[in-house]
Amino acid sequence: MVLNWWLLLLLLQVLCGVMGTIVKLNNGGFEDIVIAINPGVPEDNKIVDNIQDMIKEASTYLFSATKQRFYFKTAKVIIPLTWTQKDVYKGVTTETYDKADIIVADSFLKYGDDPYTLQYGGCGERGRYIHFTPNFLTNDSLHDIYGSRGRVFVHEWAHLRWGVFDEYNNNAPFYNTGPLKAEATRCSAGVTGQYIFPLSPGKNRKCKVERRTQLFESVCQFIPDKQQTTPASIMYMQSLSSVTQFCDESNHNIKATNMQNKLCNYRSTWEVIMNSTDFVSSPPINVPPPNPTISLLQTQDRALCLVLDVSGSMSSYDRIGRLKQAAEIFLLQIIEMGSWVGIVTFNEAATVQTYLRQITSDSERQTLAAYLPTTASGEGRSICSGVRSGFQVFKQKYQSTEGCEIVLLTDGEDGGIGSCFKEVESSGSIIHTIALGPSAAKELEALADMTGGLKFSATDNLDSNSLINAFTGMASGSGDFSQQSFQLESQGQSIGSLMALNGVVSIDKTVGNDTFFVVSWSVAIYPPMIILTDPKGKNYVNQDFVIDSTNRGTARLNIAGTAKTGDWVYTIKNTHSAAQVLSIVVTTRAASASVPPVTVKPYMNRDTNNYPNPMVIYAEVSQGFLPVVGAKVTATVEPETGTPVELELHDNGSGADIIKNDGIYSRYFTSFEVNGRYNIKVQVQGKDKTVRRVRRQNQTLYVPGYVENGVIKMNPPRPEVSEDEIQANLGNFSRVASGGSFVVAGVPPAGSPSDVFPPCRITDLEVELADDDDEFLLSWTAPGNDYDTGKAERYEIKMSENPLELRDTTFHTATSMNTSGLTTEVAGVKQSFRYKPENFAKENGTSIYFAIRAIDDSNNAGESSNIARAVELFSTLPSTPSTTHTTSSDAKPSVLNTVTIIMIIVCVSVIIICAIVSITICVLYKRRNKS
Repeated sequence: MVLNWWLLLLLLQVLCGVMGTIVKLNNGGFEDIVIAINPGVPEDNKIVDNIQDMIKEASTYLFSATKQRFYFKTAKVIIPLTWTQKDVYKGVTTETYDKADIIVADSFLKYGDDPYTLQYGGCGERGRYIHFTPNFLTNDSLHDIYGSRGRVFVHEWAHLRWGVFDEYNNNAPFYNTGPLKAEATRCSAGVTGQYIFPLSPGKNRKCKVERRTQLFESVCQFIPDKQQTTPASIMYMQSLSSVTQFCDESNHNIKATNMQNKLCNYRSTWEVIMNSTDFVSSPPINVPPPNPTISLLQTQDRALCLVLDVSGSMSSYDRIGRLKQAAEIFLLQIIEMGSWVGIVTFNEAATVQTYLRQITSDSERQTLAAYLPTTASGEGRSICSGVRSGFQVFKQKYQSTEGCEIVLLTDGEDGGIGSCFKEVESSGSIIHTIALGPSAAKELEALADMTGGLKFSATDNLDSNSLINAFTGMASGSGDFSQQSFQLESQGQSIGSLMALNGVVSIDKTVGNDTFFVVSWSVAIYPPMIILTDPKGKNYVNQDFVIDSTNRGTARLNIAGTAKTGDWVYTIKNTHSAAQVLSIVVTTRAASASVPPVTVKPYMNRDTNNYPNPMVIYAEVSQGFLPVVGAKVTATVEPETGTPVELELHDNGSGADIIKNDGIYSRYFTSFEVNGRYNIKVQVQGKDKTVRRVRRQNQTLYVPGYVENGVIKMNPPRPEVSEDEIQANLGNFSRVASGGSFVVAGVPPAGSPSDVFPPCRITDLEVELADDDDEFLLSWTAPGNDYDTGKAERYEIKMSENPLELRDTTFHTATSMNTSGLTTEVAGVKQSFRYKPENFAKENGTSIYFAIRAIDDSNNAGESSNIARAVELFSTLPSTPSTTHTTSSDAKPSVLNTVTIIMIIVCVSVIIICAIVSITICVLYKRRNKS
């Protein structure tokens, strides 16, 4: 059994490597790239035509830029169901909007058409998707601003596929190169142009370097020459006709203050690409690549079949009752209106309970719910029989099973599950899997992996609501938010007799239609006492709920119309004579078809893991592509057996989080108790001060203009929305989402004393010259003892004039700094450290680089940090080394140093004045004697 388990994990990892993304690489050609058009985009054939032209142009450009290694071979464009049907459109199979590589959608709040790639991982890690607006794809005047669409696509593809970052920085557009010298943040430094200070439309002056910052004035702009000689770089300004390459070691600008240098430790983009698995498996191609093959696919009505295990083991732990409860919530509250649903049950054989029925009303939902199983029996199970019957349900209405979905739930093993793998792979259907309990078939995830389905697991712990969360996670991936259901609350707890489960659900102005409060109880025949109070003070009690006491007791309240905005307070009191589990689930839909709701989308860095590698849990909180920052985001990770672990995710740019305030909340997870499956639930709570801000810190560069034949020709200014609109207060809101499940192997037995987890890499190290010019002030966020949890033991700080010496492989050889007296803090605390080097007297303009790493009490060393740069601008006098440290980044310079400097200045001034007076007297005396 253990051997089979390890073989399964190996299989899953192989499948994940091939199928974790739809895109495949075949002899240098990228296949099955999916471009999905949002259902809210009005029909425009020009969008489709220009997408095809863009891919063709990009393929040629990519082939040249990668030195004849990569090109685009096949792509699929998903056309919305709302667009006119055409003979040229084929049906979708396993392609969906929510898993597309490129999304075409309008941005919420018209703040421009900047293309961007959503990246939540570090250097070399693949991104989530590329976003283009319809206007970018149809407005040819934007070519002057971004460059041709094919070139922009290659720029964004490098983000998505190879995890490289921009070589410009809108937040730090200039960097210092010496006393009163500055340059534009760019790569390569060979890109030429003019620095201008705009005065009025058509008028400007030359930029000046400010003495305080040693940088150009804040409103200055770098205007590149239209004609260049440098071929690099695509990650800076692909719009220049001369640019045909990525920056490499020969022309990489290590002084530029950009994200590529910060996150990739001063490696050029080409070095990162060469280090990818794509590059290793793709030698140069000696012949020109073929033109891309582009297929046009149109979506269809959602067709889904529930394939549910009813074998004898489902009677244990009231699994069959919990299945009915969770599947009923899915049918009554989650699945979208207009969808087609069938139901199949199986043990050793399969039975079709109902063929596809279209949901056109609430009564049709109730009819479907009546087909759900209420009893379990049978000694064995045949998962493949259930899957094949699901296919027959689809074929009763459609000619094929392509584009259909199966939700497959089982709680046990099946030695014959592999017999239908080939059928499943060729079916064109998507299979979502739910593993219920610790004994569910280990091969189950393979069915989801080969079809692009979702993977969930649920425990027998009633407190967690994990089975309900799995079903609520099956919302449509069509991209139509107006039809999608959102979960606001999911709480469960064992409550003693006459005790109560209390809580608050915040309903914000973006949701409120079709709102359900569902209360359940585990033991008593009669329901608990329920009091629900809306924001206006109105109470809803037991009599207002519809009670269902069959199998598991359930009470359901549907709020008429749009639920009132504000905090809904609930109290559920256990009136039973003994303790029982009480739980509450709240779901809703968008309040308006024109205003996107706040959403939370959980992700993981991988779905199979080998101990002791950490998992990284991400949650994207956004409203219509704008990030929501300032929320409290909590992830609950539950193993198959054992205690759930709760951890708060952060959007602070440290630890697992690579960019601060981008709406991506992140955290490492290392609390592995057992081998097997772990499920994830993410809860988001927003309070009054939560704001939404523009996330786009890595968008394609908006070029302000060009210099042509010595004449500056400006592009139209970048569209902006008011700060009030961007940072509008969202008020209180609640969201819950299932993050699916992952599988872990290699976890040592309980009680093993070995500490194998190091502190996490510090990613936000910054350095600047202190006010007295001969000290450096370093600041960073403290890591933990185990990645970003706990407290490290000590720090090691290195410095060098060559940043390459501070990478992991050579970190130990660089010059060490005296860190005696520097203490560590608990993970997440901001720390600072002042350092005065001994006998340090560099020339003006010398760049000094710093890196830091943390070491825990078991001598596990974390990776070396990002490399921070400071420029020495004033010569300093030899002095004895001194160090001070604080836990705040705004430490003040030493009073002693300040007084000393003032005294020196005064003394020198007096000497100079005395010399002038003496010379004057001497001259006058000589003149008088001569007379």
